[in-house]
Amino acid sequence: MITALAAAKAYAASQNHGITAPGAGAEGGGLDFGAMVKNAMSDAVHASKNAETQMVRQTQGKAELIDVATAISAAETSLETVMAVRDQVISAYQEIMRMPI
Repeated sequence: MITALAAAKAYAASQNHGITAPGAGAEGGGLDFGAMVKNAMSDAVHASKNAETQMVRQTQGKAELIDVATAISAAETSLETVMAVRDQVISAYQEIMRMPI
């Protein structure tokens, strides 16, 4: 379950990446849904790699523990955001499949 803080961070991150409001698709100059999901996935992978790098640097004595904790928290938030979007997409798909034709 995504927390309110994680949702707020995801919203702030989307504002920093220039993602426009829903319905403002690619023709409106914004990103389409597929590009938005691809960006979120790449951000999650980048945050995970950053956390791993910070952990390695800390074991070598080159990083502070707070930097490691911050990187891990950012990676966890990114992953939770991607999983929440995935869950919502699956839920929407299932709802559409239940609709009568």
